[in-house]
Amino acid sequence: MPHPPETRTVALVTLGCARNEVDSEELAGRLAADGWELVEDAAAADVAVVNTCGFVEAAKKDSVDALLEANDLKDHGRTQAVVAVGCMAERYGKELADALPEADGVLGFDDYADISDRLQTILSGGVHAPHTPRDRRKLLPLAPAERQDAAVALPGHGQAAEAPADLPAGVAPASGPRAPLRRRLEGGPVASVKLASGCDRRCSFCAIPSFRGSFVSRRPADVLGETRWLAGEGVKEIMLVSENNTSYGKDLGDIRLLESLLPSLAEVDGIERIRVSYLQPAEMRPGLIDVLTSTPKVAPYFDLSFQHSAPGVLRAMRRFGDTERFVDLLEQIRAKAPEAGVRSNFIVGFPGESEADLEELERFLGAARLDAIGVFGYSDEEGTEAAGYEAKLDPDVVAERLSRVSRLAEELTAQRAEERLGETLSVLVESVDEEDGVVGRAAHQAPETDGQVVLTGGGDLVPGMFVTAKAVAAQGVDLVAECLAVEGAGR
Repeated sequence: MPHPPETRTVALVTLGCARNEVDSEELAGRLAADGWELVEDAAAADVAVVNTCGFVEAAKKDSVDALLEANDLKDHGRTQAVVAVGCMAERYGKELADALPEADGVLGFDDYADISDRLQTILSGGVHAPHTPRDRRKLLPLAPAERQDAAVALPGHGQAAEAPADLPAGVAPASGPRAPLRRRLEGGPVASVKLASGCDRRCSFCAIPSFRGSFVSRRPADVLGETRWLAGEGVKEIMLVSENNTSYGKDLGDIRLLESLLPSLAEVDGIERIRVSYLQPAEMRPGLIDVLTSTPKVAPYFDLSFQHSAPGVLRAMRRFGDTERFVDLLEQIRAKAPEAGVRSNFIVGFPGESEADLEELERFLGAARLDAIGVFGYSDEEGTEAAGYEAKLDPDVVAERLSRVSRLAEELTAQRAEERLGETLSVLVESVDEEDGVVGRAAHQAPETDGQVVLTGGGDLVPGMFVTAKAVAAQGVDLVAECLAVEGAGR
């Protein structure tokens, strides 16, 4: 049935991390609740909303390219307005609006609660003045325990006081002052759930706390309520995301709150796997390792932010640890769960990094047996402490080190995949098509960032099923596995 002319249509284009995906679905929920029709194709939308990433230069460039691409649609599509939201929009505000007049609006986090009115104003030809950026850490009390009642916009937390009585199908109802309206933008059996926003760490290379703010946990009841709703939407695996999941609960009076939340999430009907991302090595504790390795339905998966292993480099990064401590942490994990999956990211070419420091990192990588490794070359981020450091390395040296460690990482992760041959895996089927066959992920593989499993001999499998399979071959970080049985009826 054709839509009436007065129907307002909007498309959300999301860049960056899983946290941004949750934020986009919150915006989608708010818009759908206010009568907007959500469409997948930006060319079919009256307004294209680009949820930008502001983390590193490459991500910012991708965000600008996406805004320019959406702007081109105004010449030959339905699109009448292009609006920037997200981290880059929050971080630069008026500066981005001045530099990129192709964007009809630049909205910060404080605009999210009124997103419908903001888009309607822009669509009607009005102007919403972009904000002047400020350090969002200063908007919240210094003491974590005092932050819960602060009236500050927290993307992904929602803060909708009450949901409309007649919510459209597929929109999660608000159940409290911090519970978001949410509308899934993509199907599939996996969804992210935000545990918290912001970060209290002060890594010298990272600008995220300045525009995401200080750390604020979501209340367990809201996390559970959203998880139950996602289960009703057909989700089988949830991934818990935030800037630092190991800090969850510290502003609620219980730093060990994650250890009690995970078993409760595992009891939600329909959810078959829970994955925790973004863990800080310096904040790992024995009780959390125990819960992550022994709780049914919780994947023994450790997304540990090591960043480097040479002590001098880590201290310059305002981080802790060294090769021996990190190897010891991994040994503690594997003593509890030998099959545990571990991934991490690393920065090479940090100011002052010596050849000996790089060799120390390579030594750690050789000992760590990581399933997935992300390697990034250092670049200055404005507003960070490291941007003012001396002893900067020549860009050509950074590029050479990036290439060198990336090659090593590729070799080591391929070796780790080969170590898993013969393992019995629990694989969540994610896609089935003629070209790629049946593709899924095992417990040691997170969405997007890690490898995947190609299944053979499974018969009539559909996305959302869990199957028991035996790893029989490796293709880089990916595995080929022979399907042995479908796990449970009706999955």
